[in-house]
Amino acid sequence: MTASLAPPVYAVAPFVFMLLAIAVGPLWVPHWWESNRHKLLVAAALGLPILALYLARRPSALVGMAEEYVSFMVLLAGLYAIAGGIRLTGDLEATPLTNTAFLGLGALLASFVGTTGASMLLIRPVLQTNRERRRVKHTVIFFIFLVSNVGGMLTPLGDPPLFLGYLSGVPFAWTFRLWPQWLFMVTALLVLYFVWDTRQYAHESMAALRRDRAETQPLRLRGGLNVLGLALIVLAVALLRAPWREVAIAAVAGGSLWHTPASIRRANGVTAYPMIEVAVLFFGIFLTMIPALELLRVRGGELGVREPWQFFWAAGSLSSFLDNAPTYLAFLALGQGLHLTNEVAGVTHVVLAAISVGSVAMGANSYIGNAPNFMVKSIAEEAKIPMPSFFGYMLYSGAILLPLFAIVTLLFFR
Repeated sequence: MTASLAPPVYAVAPFVFMLLAIAVGPLWVPHWWESNRHKLLVAAALGLPILALYLARRPSALVGMAEEYVSFMVLLAGLYAIAGGIRLTGDLEATPLTNTAFLGLGALLASFVGTTGASMLLIRPVLQTNRERRRVKHTVIFFIFLVSNVGGMLTPLGDPPLFLGYLSGVPFAWTFRLWPQWLFMVTALLVLYFVWDTRQYAHESMAALRRDRAETQPLRLRGGLNVLGLALIVLAVALLRAPWREVAIAAVAGGSLWHTPASIRRANGVTAYPMIEVAVLFFGIFLTMIPALELLRVRGGELGVREPWQFFWAAGSLSSFLDNAPTYLAFLALGQGLHLTNEVAGVTHVVLAAISVGSVAMGANSYIGNAPNFMVKSIAEEAKIPMPSFFGYMLYSGAILLPLFAIVTLLFFR
């Protein structure tokens, strides 16, 4: 696309307002924002001007974006339906080693069942295991770091931005190239957590520790056949193309809904509300971001972001407070607009790695950086765990994650 065909700059305004609404709505008008109908009103009000613009200007852009939106939603809904049919229960002894093993398992699962799926599968067993202990807040915070964010970068199933990258031409297996960054960050956070939890464990009362040992229960898995369903989803995404990929995902999800006892999903607290919320918000995001992506491809070089470390911090900083999926696409479009060596999806390997790692990992910087963050916080608060406030959480993430990201920059992106 030439500069003369690029959309006007003001066409980006609905996209900016859409992201701001997602970021500040839950904080400024929480009760009003809870209604999916209200979210749909916001998405429609901001999206309709873009719909009218492109119906008159270039309808093919709307068709392409609609296809990506459907693929995106089918995958998320499929993973949500299948993962919601798996229930892990039990109460292990809440030692630092046990808790570290839970977080390590979650960080691995996140790449294959998604950060949301892994978070919902493991947060309740983690809280049940630690219910006799008084010092649990730090465990939930590290859970958000590892399971809800950093762990999900090894496959396109792990986090929504990576799947959008896959839809934009990034090969399915390319994300396995991120294993050095994944392994370094996961290992560093697990070691830090183990040391931290060991100190906290030493301050627990003897009565609490005796009760913890006395009330252990073995882990039990219900809905285990859905694990096979998750494996089939991975194969479908890796081997099939649209529309057969979406047909296969829908068939596997439908089979899960049919054969899994409804009691499992009720016990997991699975409802249609989260998926309707995602569908409504991403309807607005996908529609309003069309002109923003086009402008970045044409005029992105004017922003001065050219080096891998700049992409890492720019994409990551915005992903900390805005939705990381459109942020990923925006910076991928920016990289394509620089006309770098076309090693993968129009950019170099290192630039795409910087965008990917920044978008996924820095979603942990705030409660609104990634969808599972607030979900985990809410479940923990239901379990009577006093979680930090929005800015209180950022004190933890700033003290722990920012130095880690600085080291990642020096090791991988300079």
